[in-house]
Amino acid sequence: MDATPLRRAIARSPLAPVAAFPKRLARIARHDAKVLRVSARWLVTSREHHNYTYELTKLSRHHLTWFVSIVCDLPVKQVRGYVAEIESDDVLRQHIEQATATAARRGLADKKVHYARRVGWYAIVRATHPAHVVETGVDKGLGTCVLASALLRNAQEGHPGRVTSLDINPEAGYLAQVAPWSEVVDLVIGDSIASIGALDRPVDLFLHDSDHSRAHEKREFDAVEPKLAPGAILLTDNVTSTNVLAEHAERTGRRFLAYRESPANHWYPGDGIGVAW
Repeated sequence: MDATPLRRAIARSPLAPVAAFPKRLARIARHDAKVLRVSARWLVTSREHHNYTYELTKLSRHHLTWFVSIVCDLPVKQVRGYVAEIESDDVLRQHIEQATATAARRGLADKKVHYARRVGWYAIVRATHPAHVVETGVDKGLGTCVLASALLRNAQEGHPGRVTSLDINPEAGYLAQVAPWSEVVDLVIGDSIASIGALDRPVDLFLHDSDHSRAHEKREFDAVEPKLAPGAILLTDNVTSTNVLAEHAERTGRRFLAYRESPANHWYPGDGIGVAW
């Protein structure tokens, strides 16, 4: 007997919510069970307590390359090449693993290297050849190493640049204190607003990744605005939480675009990249 007419009749009847409940319950139970498995595995295999690291899903990686392609007006194939470049950099990966294993804060850091959305930062720097990058919020220095690696590659192609990395924690940036990456990094310890105000050369690319409160993020973009070089790019790591950069872009006549990452096999929902240009 064909059950389809009966199912359709029930779907049109007052019994529809009751009939659908077991199927809905099964779907959410499968979803929750997967989240619990992933969370339990992370609790026993990871040491991180913030600034979580992970791989992106395959689809999320595809979306990130197209995102950078649009922002930088480059063929997506070229962007994929930049992403492959950083992911195949075994020298950088080995350095991060070794520096993490011997660091005083190794008890709160994972040994395996995962870049996630940071490969997008790398691709943007490779694509735009900035002479001066400024990042706020350094923590271990993983992102700093990624930015420095892009700058070192640019220098090999005749486009030298430096990154000024700002953090209030005197222990920040230990991953980026080894050559050759340290050769293009200026680590400044202090309040980010004051440090931005003291910058003595134009900023081609600015990345907010420090205090993620809405008020502080706005203060950083307001502070850096008069320091920007013509055509400068603004990035925020806080785009999944606030609309600060979008509002700044609208006030200053820029375009804005946002990307939200999807972590693979991790309980954390992920962060993103906001760009104003």
